[in-house]
Amino acid sequence: MAEDTNSALKVMVLAGGPDRERPVSLESGAAVAAALRQAGHLVLHTDPSPVDGSYLDAFLAWGGDVVFPALHGAWGEGGAVQRLMDERGVRYVGCGAAAAALCMDKVETKRVLEANDVPTPAWELCREMPPTRVAAPLVLKPVREGSSVDLRICKTRADVDDAWADLCKRHDSLLAEAFVKGREMTVGVLAGEPLPPIQIVPATEFYSYDAKYERDDTQYLVGRSAIDLPGELLDRLSELAKRAYDVLGCRHLSRVDFIVDEQNNPWVLEVNTMPGFTGHSLLPMAAAHAGIELPALLDRLVRMGPTTGLT
Repeated sequence: MAEDTNSALKVMVLAGGPDRERPVSLESGAAVAAALRQAGHLVLHTDPSPVDGSYLDAFLAWGGDVVFPALHGAWGEGGAVQRLMDERGVRYVGCGAAAAALCMDKVETKRVLEANDVPTPAWELCREMPPTRVAAPLVLKPVREGSSVDLRICKTRADVDDAWADLCKRHDSLLAEAFVKGREMTVGVLAGEPLPPIQIVPATEFYSYDAKYERDDTQYLVGRSAIDLPGELLDRLSELAKRAYDVLGCRHLSRVDFIVDEQNNPWVLEVNTMPGFTGHSLLPMAAAHAGIELPALLDRLVRMGPTTGLT
């Protein structure tokens, strides 16, 4: 029987959680819940806890149709919540547990990208000592965090040593990545198809947490006509975004972040499997440019995909 695309669904929106990106998740969840209600769906808005799975009991008792995990960070976005939903046979939006865990791990992501000829900056995994193979200028960042949390750009060896001493207080391993000077770009992918590209022009040195969520002076150039780059390069970004989505096993949506260097070479930095849905968020911005406003985008997402992440 064909699915009734006009029927209202019972959707549980998960937002908040224990990760450091909790404030962003709460904002994303509020926007998702409001847009789903605007699209005509019934919504339960829940703040989940890793030590209490009763939210899934409540979802099943409610007779829910699908969960939208508007969660950002290692627990909510990195496979743990997805694994719980798989075990309970719960349908949900976004990657299955394996792909979510893979994309949250920046080191494993880079290994898969390199194995599939997707260009990504030179890197080194550092556990017990600062980087020795990647020289400054470089970027130091946690292996399993998002939203540029604890990211440091180190221009000199002294900067590396200072950043290492600070970050090691909170993280047992760090990724050192060669710094690439250039334009920050992103391409969202919806159901396997690239959305219009966006160039990010932060007023700060780089697209930091503050620039993403707290400042209003970041500029976003959306779509081909707004971006001063050759059409063939923008085609290449779309091609690489789709390839990254495919080889990493993504589902429903993702956002692929790039640096385009001064010679117009694109480099994939990372892949986000549950992009934000705040007023500053990039995938909804690209979708809107393509004519898909937020209620229609959320409606499409909650109607996508297999019954659970296991199939």
